[in-house]
Amino acid sequence: MALSLRYQICIALAPALLGLPVWAAKPPAGATAVLAVLETTDLHSNVVGYDYYKLMAEPSFGLDRTASLIAQARKEFPNTLLLDNGDTIQGNALADYQAQVKPLRCDQTLGIYKVMNKLGYEGAGIGNHEFNYGLAYLGQVTGSRFDVKGVKAAKKCAGPGFPMVLANVYSARTKKPLFAPYHIIDKKISGLDVAGKPVNASIKVGIIGFAPPTIMSWDKRWLEGRVYTEGVREAAEKYIPEMQAKGAELIVAISHGGLDAARYSPSMENANYYLAQVPGVDAMLLGHSHQLFPNADSSVAQFNLPGVDKARGFVHGVPTVMANLWGKHLGLIGLHLKHDGKRWTVEKDKTFVQARAAQTGAKSFVDADPEVMALVKEEHEATIEYVKTPVGSTGFRMSTYFADVGDSSAIQVVNQAQSAYVAKYVAANLPQYARLPVLSVSAPFKSGVAGPSDYTDVKAGPLALNNAADLYLYPNALYAVKVNGAQLKAWLEKAAQRFNTIDPGKTEAQELVNLAVPSYNFDTMTNPDVAYEIDVTRAPGERIRNLRWRGQPIDAGQEFLVATNNYRASGGGNFPGLDGSKTVIASPDNNRDVLIAYVKETKQLTRAAHGAARSWRFAPVQTAGPVVFHSAPGMIELAHEAGLRNVSQVLPDDGRGKGTALYVIDLSQ
Repeated sequence: MALSLRYQICIALAPALLGLPVWAAKPPAGATAVLAVLETTDLHSNVVGYDYYKLMAEPSFGLDRTASLIAQARKEFPNTLLLDNGDTIQGNALADYQAQVKPLRCDQTLGIYKVMNKLGYEGAGIGNHEFNYGLAYLGQVTGSRFDVKGVKAAKKCAGPGFPMVLANVYSARTKKPLFAPYHIIDKKISGLDVAGKPVNASIKVGIIGFAPPTIMSWDKRWLEGRVYTEGVREAAEKYIPEMQAKGAELIVAISHGGLDAARYSPSMENANYYLAQVPGVDAMLLGHSHQLFPNADSSVAQFNLPGVDKARGFVHGVPTVMANLWGKHLGLIGLHLKHDGKRWTVEKDKTFVQARAAQTGAKSFVDADPEVMALVKEEHEATIEYVKTPVGSTGFRMSTYFADVGDSSAIQVVNQAQSAYVAKYVAANLPQYARLPVLSVSAPFKSGVAGPSDYTDVKAGPLALNNAADLYLYPNALYAVKVNGAQLKAWLEKAAQRFNTIDPGKTEAQELVNLAVPSYNFDTMTNPDVAYEIDVTRAPGERIRNLRWRGQPIDAGQEFLVATNNYRASGGGNFPGLDGSKTVIASPDNNRDVLIAYVKETKQLTRAAHGAARSWRFAPVQTAGPVVFHSAPGMIELAHEAGLRNVSQVLPDDGRGKGTALYVIDLSQ
């Protein structure tokens, strides 16, 4: 017994004798440490820097480059906590391949989760796009067993090796959270005591996740009757005290959303302006908006609100980060901690927030981590082979470089496929609607948000599945709604919010496009029987002029069927009147599959038949100064081929650091 005691004493003294820091169950008062909380968000299955639509390597995005940023941060900071904000498992051809083409077996781990396991993630939230493939798939790939209607999980499948947290989505059957609402991580950290000597200790970090409650409309076909949501603020107020009672010293909110200072509502999409005001929140990791925060130069409305410090990265005094999208940045919150003798507290005056870019110069990037590609090589190569499957051919180039100013080359064929499907469906199944004209709307899904490569661009020649995915990005289902003339006009008015209000008398340059309105909400028609003008000199809601059907003004009571997708028909984008109640067709077929079938049947696309129709024009106006917009450089010939002779490039580099060019449009023509 004496020998055993002597042995224990020697072991206890060994670190001190060797000059090593001692692990302390309770560090001394005054001890300090820095914990670097690292965030990725909106990866959208971009595991490696590869564009599956253009079939080429793309160094400007990919988790393989973020991995290098993570390694750099770990060298710089002895204490790191790596977390993901969600929108992780959906967003490109690799994701679709694993979810829909060759679904994973129960014992297989999703490609992106294999990489995240290897990188040592310690927790993650759930975004809205996690629900796009349905609850059965989400439960399988996250290793969850959901107790919800219509989902049978005989056993737990392979999933991520870290906790997934979501506090505001509940099973309608059990009334319990779908995922664990929070998780408390017992994190070992190193720091210094008041004398400056090394000390090792632990801190209990609570992570809590939130998704936009608007998932209930966006993925209504998967979620209605199976789950329900709670407001972000209400869920935080419920669970944060519970986390603190269980010993959490720090609370990190992983909330998939942005900031909105409008009056709070439990259904609010971007509720984090209010989440920051909930007592107990020590740090916020944001996402969903595909934006960068902090960013002192940001003109984005949500980052220019009272109480938001866009330079330092604080929201109502809470350190906050949003790490852009697709692995282009790594978010970092350097929490300066001080122990008061009882618990760790955050010294906010010393805490800092950064968004570290993978791009290091005009055309240079950090090196990709080769281990990432090695982990997903099989899935990656199988996806490439799959998307090469031929479906038809095109005699013209289809792109969205100039979709904001009227080029319909990448939109018309989508609208044609959708309206043809609805017309056939009505003829076969809904004779009561046979007299109604069938219209279709679609939008330019890719508009340069992630840089000059982030546009739809399908070259003339053979068409394969990758091209169809480039033309229709999302795994939406085709829906059709019945609307009247007044409702159709209101729909188009909402879409026209894509543009800023132009002052004709202003001599300074004015930006045409309102980047706060995503391009996927710029619904347009390409039907030769429909014509309308968008008057950008008028206020939003008053811009649609001369709306006509076959040359005649559309009457407010005139009825139409409009082909769209489940997202829009069920309320996505908050378009007036579109709340699910006007849906007359809820097709089991995806919009992309409908497009593929149409191209296969048509075989050869031509510009005259499939890429030249425009339903809308800008209302002519003479402006005193230039009206400008941004797109990829060197593409002016595509604008001219689309008949847009009033567009010209003025600068090959617009100075925004994205690699895009500055263009001008003459609205008088």
